[in-house]
Amino acid sequence: MARDVSSQFAPSWYSAFEGSHVQSREQRMRAFVRLWRAFMRARVFIATVLLALQVFMLVSQTGGPNWLVVVCSAHLCAALVTLYLWRPAEQAAPMHVQWLLTIGVDVLVFALLQSFQVGSINYTALFALPVLLASILGSLTLALATAASVTLYLLGEAALHAPLFSELSTARFLQAALTGTGFFLVGVLANQLAIRLAREEALTASSQAAARAQAQVNELVIESLTVGVLVVDPHGVVRSANPAAQAMLLGQVSPQAAKLLLSARSSWQHLAHLVNETFARGEALETETTIDNEDRPSQRLHARTRLTAQSGRSAGLCVLFLEDLREVEARVRTEKLASMGRMSAAVAHEIRNPLSAITQANALLDEEVQAPAQKRLTRMIEQNAQRLSRIVDDILNVARAQPSQDTTSAPSLPLDQTVRQIAHEWVRQSKAERILGVHAHAPAAHVGFDPEHLRRLLINLLDNALRHASGKPSSIRLITQPSGSEHVRLSVWSDGQALEASVMRHLFEPFFSSESRSSGLGLYICRELCERYGAQIAYRRTRLDQREGNEFYALIPAASPAPTREPTQQSLSYPMGDSVATRAEHQGHPLSGDAPLATR
Repeated sequence: MARDVSSQFAPSWYSAFEGSHVQSREQRMRAFVRLWRAFMRARVFIATVLLALQVFMLVSQTGGPNWLVVVCSAHLCAALVTLYLWRPAEQAAPMHVQWLLTIGVDVLVFALLQSFQVGSINYTALFALPVLLASILGSLTLALATAASVTLYLLGEAALHAPLFSELSTARFLQAALTGTGFFLVGVLANQLAIRLAREEALTASSQAAARAQAQVNELVIESLTVGVLVVDPHGVVRSANPAAQAMLLGQVSPQAAKLLLSARSSWQHLAHLVNETFARGEALETETTIDNEDRPSQRLHARTRLTAQSGRSAGLCVLFLEDLREVEARVRTEKLASMGRMSAAVAHEIRNPLSAITQANALLDEEVQAPAQKRLTRMIEQNAQRLSRIVDDILNVARAQPSQDTTSAPSLPLDQTVRQIAHEWVRQSKAERILGVHAHAPAAHVGFDPEHLRRLLINLLDNALRHASGKPSSIRLITQPSGSEHVRLSVWSDGQALEASVMRHLFEPFFSSESRSSGLGLYICRELCERYGAQIAYRRTRLDQREGNEFYALIPAASPAPTREPTQQSLSYPMGDSVATRAEHQGHPLSGDAPLATR
């Protein structure tokens, strides 16, 4: 039959701390030193009492030999030295020197006092101290050895002080045997209880460490969530709120956790009502709500509540989750983009076939017509059909996430001249003669960009600026200027309102827009076109002519070395090293500009 290991006595109370799954050696040593100090203080107290007793008996002439005072004094000195000067060593062997200086000295002193006592004073009970010391701080073997030595002494002392085989001898032997048996039981029970308590202490310490680690992990997870999480008590007091929730309610992350009251602001009343309803009904609720802020744009949120379990008489807590509906809609739009990728093949088939037919029919018609006006019409059809074909190809490339084509053969375009032509065409189509101001400061710069792609890039940025600009004269600026020796900066500035932080995080994502009627593909296509030609597009909030505005700019690699001389109209000071479109930039970079120029 297999032996039950769990029923065997552990060799020492240290076994509760041993193994790879429990505490370290430092923790075991701290626990050992703590108990060691407690026992050493008890030894000092008992030694002091014994010395005082021997001095009293010496003065009253009722005690034993006078040298017992010297023995008690030496015992007290040894106890003090052990307490304050001796550094306890962790158990390695039962016969370690520290056991001889503590257990051995105590047994010897108590035996001398018991052997040379005078009167009715009995020191037998003091032997319990070394037995307990060996049982709790030492191994079971040391505890049994100490109990055995005390029992042998008691039996020997009974044999020396009573006639053999007399009634007094029998009683003294029986008393010594019973006392020794009691010491054995005390040793075994104390050793096992110490092991059990040490094991429980180790388990508690391990559980506390695991709980602290889990709490830290939970805090990190909650703090990194984009969903706002608030813990609210039945009185409407917010006990805890993660940074996302603080940003939604306060507009900024508070450095210190401050208690908030949901009923403190009128814009939070609907949230307080939702929490009260949750406590009243005792079930989870959810709703869509809007927070109207005085200094910030209003936010549409999806709020849902969950109740924690109640413990005893104390009421539970309500966990309130806040989610920005704009981000939810952005995820939905991203899923739509994936669906569009799956439909791209069918779309290409349905659009390209009629487009090819239109192109062929227009070519046949162009051969038959002779009038200049009709020729002009056929050329317009051909140009727009080719433009539509390129747009279809670009959209399909974006939808299918195909690798971009080789751009080494892209033509080298004079930037300022091309920008003026595109701006003139856009002004004519959008009827924005007085709104747009063109600042061309890179007359010698060339960029490797497909003309149609550059036109689409600028048209998308200008259309986006027109939707958010105030419409005042020169409320939109189109600016070009060199940026170092290898790049040219092309920027579109408008005097629109500052973008929200939630909008800036998803600015260049597909199907994300702050307007319900917009497709949300304009800025995404701009980024894709820039990345195709090695350019970088970004956004920042800037000041131009003492007016705050939004700037979208692209850093485009120069097709030829940038001019070494300073441009004649160089009056704009742009900071270098701006961030790319993958992150939103900070505010507060002042810009100075020329007077508004008419579109040329």
